Amino acid sequence: MSDAIKVDNLTKYYGDLLAVDHISFEVRDGEVFGFLGPNGAGKTTTQRMLTTLLEPTEGHIIIHGHDLAHDPYPVKRRMGLVPEESNVYTELTAWANLMFTATLYRVPQAERAVRAQELLETFGLWEKRDVKVENFSKGMRRRLSIAMALIHRPTLFFLDEPTPGLDAQSTRAIRDLVRKLNAEGTTIFLTTHQIEEANQLCDRVAIIDHGRIAAIDTPERLKAAFRRVQSVEVALQPDGQAHGQALGELPGVTTVVKMGDKWRLYTEDPSALLPLVMRYAEDHGLRAVSLCTLGPSLEDVFLEITGQQVGAVRHETGEGSRKQGARGRMRGAGGRGGQR
Repeated sequence: MSDAIKVDNLTKYYGDLLAVDHISFEVRDGEVFGFLGPNGAGKTTTQRMLTTLLEPTEGHIIIHGHDLAHDPYPVKRRMGLVPEESNVYTELTAWANLMFTATLYRVPQAERAVRAQELLETFGLWEKRDVKVENFSKGMRRRLSIAMALIHRPTLFFLDEPTPGLDAQSTRAIRDLVRKLNAEGTTIFLTTHQIEEANQLCDRVAIIDHGRIAAIDTPERLKAAFRRVQSVEVALQPDGQAHGQALGELPGVTTVVKMGDKWRLYTEDPSALLPLVMRYAEDHGLRAVSLCTLGPSLEDVFLEITGQQVGAVRHETGEGSRKQGARGRMRGAGGRGGQR
């Protein structure tokens, strides 16, 4: 499979601040590539360099065989961009926004109206086509912003944080559209800190932290690489909420996290921990109203790699704090596109 994007040693300084630190990766033709990281990690800065909105301090970007520093115009014509903030003109109607954007992208005049109607119908905005955007909700503005970025039928589509703050209907519509576009052959570069969004949509995920690529691989392979964040989740009655610290002292438990009325016990060996949990319940006159084992989630992997807490409240056991060096072990996890 050929590469839609090839990035080599990409670096961005803002004065003395190193925002993006010599990163290298590839995005394959026809995939949904997730760029995942905490706020301030360098996600949006990287995307702005990929879309010519920022000039890199160092490094090279090749998109569809064109060097972005020397030959950007053929790339721009094939590129669609939805920035984090919806870039719609609120004083214009939805229809006028699309016609204006189509003109900028030099969409043939005979095709503009047909494409605009298709997009407005796809996003449930056809009935609102003559309404000024200043009267639109945040979700409607977001959908229109995406429609504007698609009016010229790009082959490479950049989405920066497409769904935060949107209602469930708008979020579902945008995610369904991403799947549809990708099924039709569009390569999608999705910048997000919504971990479940990346898990649902992306063929591969790059995790960026403090401006460096910490890992690149499929969501499932990233999860499989972190056996230590498997867990046993248990709800005990009566007074099960009082037993977190004691459960955390069971052999093999590395971390305990309170999850509503349940305790999640992180361990490398859930099968060995299950009978210990049941024995603890019996010894203390408790009943296990629910008990299950869980594999690592992409959120667990993300938190592990970036050195953040697994859960808002946790109790670490003596054997539990083994996160040191996670970035080094996972760097370049997928074999291709690892940090240099």
